[in-house]
Amino acid sequence: MSTSATASVSTHILDTSVGRPAEGVAVHLFARSGREADWQALGGSATDRDGRCKDLPALPEGTTHVRLDFAVEPYFEKKPADPQQDAPANRDSGAVFFPEVAITFAVTPGEHYHVPLLLNPFGYSVYRGS
Repeated sequence: MSTSATASVSTHILDTSVGRPAEGVAVHLFARSGREADWQALGGSATDRDGRCKDLPALPEGTTHVRLDFAVEPYFEKKPADPQQDAPANRDSGAVFFPEVAITFAVTPGEHYHVPLLLNPFGYSVYRGS
């Protein structure tokens, strides 16, 4: 375990409908220091060719909760539907079912949290990675 006074966060996105990283997804990072505290916007990044955000801002000291907001609608709008992968093929007349994904989690100072997003046009899952 690290002796840092703050936690750190990283993420990546895998588009499971094509088995490839999701490039160009905007990710915004928010933090708060307690359940009742207001969210503080820390900034953001976008996923690279490997689906990773390598330059998310550092968390402030005292952070207890983190929120990652993924703007996935623009990613799916620019990606044509694949009738072999995306059922129904018309994606409900072109609408994106999940236009954004917000993941909120608790953190402990000194710990690193890698939070991958597994994404497809009709669902997503997340987990604490390593």
